[in-house]
Amino acid sequence: MKVTVDSKKGLKTNLKVFVDKKTIEEKIGARLTELSKTVNLKGFRPGKVPVDVLKRQFGKAVYGEVLEKILKETSTKALEEKKIKVAGQPKLDLKSYGEGKDLNYTLEIDELPQIKLQSIENINFIDYEINVSDEEIKKRIDEIAKNQNNFVDKSDKEIAENGDLVAFDYEATIDNKSFDEGKGKNTQLVLGKNLFIFGFDKQLLGVKKNQEKEVSVILPENYPKKEFAKKQAVFKCKILNVKKAESVKINDQFAKNLGAKDLNDLKQLVRKQIQNQYKMSLDALSKENILNKLEKIHDVELPDNLVKQELEIISKNLSKEDMKKNEKESEKIAKKRIKLGLILNELGEKNNLKVSEQEVKNEIQKQIQSMPNQQKQILEYYQKNPSAAVSLSGSIYEEKIINLIKQKSKKIKKTISIKEAKEIIESKSNIKKSSNLSSKKDKKEQSRKAKKAIKSSKKTKKIRKK
Repeated sequence: MKVTVDSKKGLKTNLKVFVDKKTIEEKIGARLTELSKTVNLKGFRPGKVPVDVLKRQFGKAVYGEVLEKILKETSTKALEEKKIKVAGQPKLDLKSYGEGKDLNYTLEIDELPQIKLQSIENINFIDYEINVSDEEIKKRIDEIAKNQNNFVDKSDKEIAENGDLVAFDYEATIDNKSFDEGKGKNTQLVLGKNLFIFGFDKQLLGVKKNQEKEVSVILPENYPKKEFAKKQAVFKCKILNVKKAESVKINDQFAKNLGAKDLNDLKQLVRKQIQNQYKMSLDALSKENILNKLEKIHDVELPDNLVKQELEIISKNLSKEDMKKNEKESEKIAKKRIKLGLILNELGEKNNLKVSEQEVKNEIQKQIQSMPNQQKQILEYYQKNPSAAVSLSGSIYEEKIINLIKQKSKKIKKTISIKEAKEIIESKSNIKKSSNLSSKKDKKEQSRKAKKAIKSSKKTKKIRKK
């Protein structure tokens, strides 16, 4: 095999690969010999078919098989020999080939750029610490207590009011005929929430325990049985119990019911929960800031094919009109993503960062713990979608690189209140929104200036003519 560089321009390289016919014939001969030991042909004993007979009968098929194998092997060796890191799949073009002939082909390659990593020690980021006041913790615990269902029985003489819980059995009819799903046992409704059928709660106001009550309602348009949708139904209800809401006492027992050791432990857990709630958003902003600085300090030539692929992903669900409208912005985003991806990958490789199979399993386990009722669905999702596990591995890898940057760069610790945290998050969100709006305004302004320039240039021409 002989490999030569045919041309090189920027990140595009063309290689010429030559394989002599002798090498090809040797591989064909080896393959035919291998087949002769297993092929059964009429008139020959098993494993005793002469090679020249096989060549006459299967020559073309064997050549095709051997050619494919040679192309795979030699193209890989060519890239290794020339120490080329490929960005995407090279384009292979057969120039001359055939039985009894030398093989000549070219490889058109988009190379990955050589990235000169800049010092990351001068990058700085803010590590926010959230100060949560006792008042905010109390407010959150009060909200939790308010949402706890704590109902106590009313006396037989007390009537049901809004906010009370009514338990009842029912049998429903349409045009005096019973229907599927028209029966219910121990149905419980908190009056005033309208969670059953619209208007049902209102008709239960004033009922007492052991009372019978008829409720007439129009079944909703989205009723499971379409033939009954929008029809009037009469529900004969037997009231089993009426309960009133009782405020929950916030004490150690309340805390234990929520899984804490005592009330003080619950307060610490709530403090941590509130801190994490805001810290996640603030850490995301810090990460974005790090990535922006990382992009600015590096100058990277980008492979056209990678940018094109990324553009296709960004524009996947856009209409032709939107694609044209957002062409420049999409290209800008695509280039930034590719550039950052290449820089981060280089940082990862230079620092020998890897993601183990166990780390991916641990991350999946975290997802299961956050959604314990969906363990089976989560596991099935990753089993049926190997690309999802690859994507998860990529996220873990990126997080490792970001943590590495944080370790080597300058950390600025800053303690802020919840109010300040909200303001930072909201201001960043507003900047993004306004930048989108301003880009549209800029386009309009550019268009206006362009039209003005054209008019003025026409006037200038007229003056010059005079």
